[in-house]
Amino acid sequence: MSTRQEHDLLGTREVPADAYYGLHTLRAAENFRVSRHQVHPELIKALATVKEAAARANLDLGYLPREKGEAIIAACQEVARGELAGQFFLDAFQGGAGTSTNMNVNEVIANRALEILGLPRGDYTTIHPNDHVNLHQSTNDVYPTAMRIAAIRLLLPLAEELARLQEALQEKEAAFAGILKIGRTEFQDAVPVTLGQEFGAYAQAVARDRWRLYKVEERLRQVNLGGTATGTGLNAPLKYIYLVNDYLRRLTGLGLARAENMIDGTQNMDVFVEVSGLMKAAAVTMHKIAGDLRFLSAGPRGGPAEINLPPRQAGSSIMPGKVNPVIPEMVNQVAMQVMANDMVIAMAASQGHLELNAFAPLIAHALLESLEMLAAAARIFRTECISGITANAGRCREVLEQSPVLVTALLPYLGYEKATEVVLEAEASDRSIREILLEKGFLTQDELESILTPAAMTKPGTLKPVNRRQQDPEARN
Repeated sequence: MSTRQEHDLLGTREVPADAYYGLHTLRAAENFRVSRHQVHPELIKALATVKEAAARANLDLGYLPREKGEAIIAACQEVARGELAGQFFLDAFQGGAGTSTNMNVNEVIANRALEILGLPRGDYTTIHPNDHVNLHQSTNDVYPTAMRIAAIRLLLPLAEELARLQEALQEKEAAFAGILKIGRTEFQDAVPVTLGQEFGAYAQAVARDRWRLYKVEERLRQVNLGGTATGTGLNAPLKYIYLVNDYLRRLTGLGLARAENMIDGTQNMDVFVEVSGLMKAAAVTMHKIAGDLRFLSAGPRGGPAEINLPPRQAGSSIMPGKVNPVIPEMVNQVAMQVMANDMVIAMAASQGHLELNAFAPLIAHALLESLEMLAAAARIFRTECISGITANAGRCREVLEQSPVLVTALLPYLGYEKATEVVLEAEASDRSIREILLEKGFLTQDELESILTPAAMTKPGTLKPVNRRQQDPEARN
């Protein structure tokens, strides 16, 4: 394999001649071989866009010769489109506050720009990764800015997926509106609800999560680009600071704005904690819904079996005919990972010291992973599970009428003493509440049918109580 020589402050090394990356990337690859997780591609694309904005500003202000500037811009655009992806292989867990990733991008852009000019890779006297591609920049303003751009680009699709999930749940709310069933609190029988009401509550919870995540995008728009090493803007001309942010806003199409206090934007990463916290809330909601669906579909003989989840694959290597709730189980696991990532992000953000947070790579990895995973989980949950759910209306009615708590809805018509009598006899004889009521003559069939309806049993208040005093001679005495 042919090589080229590159040097840095630690000495000279051989780099593959056909590599777009350079010596800094090579050393980082050797130093940080700790996981199979690579830097997220959206972060790389965002960094390339930041580099293009910087190149355009420097070209306009005369800090880059036109030929070099245009070559750098062309190379930035290629990387931002996802090209040359094989040159970005660094481990996500790296020291240096993102310097290795920034230099990886600088080196790839520099060498691709050299190639565009017809020059050999590694000819850094013409286009240098630091002097030209990184001109008027620092990792400490470029990397946090790219984190925000990448987060916004993944956050908006997540909010859209949650909106679609909400709509799918609302469709089930309407479809199941007339199906009366037993409500449960603490896994014990409670007063009746409709299956539609349960799905309506799920939809409302998802709606809150969707709206919160949609709104928090505003907090990510404040960037510290132009602040260079500590947010003071040292070595960055004032005209460049204004112009680079203008270009970045145009290139991304996002409502980005220069932070009023760029030192704050360089030091602090609490905005990512906020975004992660709202993602955790959405993960909690999805985890709860998935758990409920697993319970309500449990069976088909030994559990509630009130709903049917669409079968997606055979569930056992030894038990023929078994089908597991694999989609909700996947959602549960993604939700757990998002919750774990939230703790990681909080810990890493809290460990920033003085003018910089050295653990930005960990925050970037955990945040972008959560954004991408949660959006995918919401999409699959909707298309492969929620949309295909059907109800077992007969089973819902059967479980409800066998439960003693049905009497709670009949208290206005029976009174406490008679209701207690009915419950005790039903439990002792293993018969239904309806059967005991009719046998004792406490209510007629028509009266029961008018009372035991979704409208009567699942809304505030009661129907007009049956006047038993007119029918009971003892009651009139």
